[in-house]
Amino acid sequence: MTFISIRPERHSYKIIKKTGEFVINLTTVKLAFATDFCGVKSGRDINKWERLKLTPIKGEQVKAPLIEQSPVNIECRVEEIKSLGSHEMFMAKVLMVHADKEYMDKNGAFDLRKAESICYSHGHYYALGKHLGNFGFSVKKR
Repeated sequence: MTFISIRPERHSYKIIKKTGEFVINLTTVKLAFATDFCGVKSGRDINKWERLKLTPIKGEQVKAPLIEQSPVNIECRVEEIKSLGSHEMFMAKVLMVHADKEYMDKNGAFDLRKAESICYSHGHYYALGKHLGNFGFSVKKR
């Protein structure tokens, strides 16, 4: 399961409410400009696919398009919607995860450092990738 929260006045809100599905895309340093542009400009006013030269590809479980340039696309189907005041939370079942093989390590795990993923916090974008430790490192005997 996963969730996204969207303000009802957003263009994507009506689409997701009607179709009951969406795709989450991992964004990267290479996609930072497109990520910000897509968050600022509305699909009501501009074709973001064309403007940003992004390539939509067909999903396997949902009709919402995947982004070919994104190293990870997660196909989701809405299970529940919860009002949070200014936003509504779309809680969804993960139906399919597409991960670019280029970013898989020798153990078959996705390498976030190699993908150069980014995050957004309080109006700022940050590049991720500094390894802090493996699961259980806080209790491991030295």
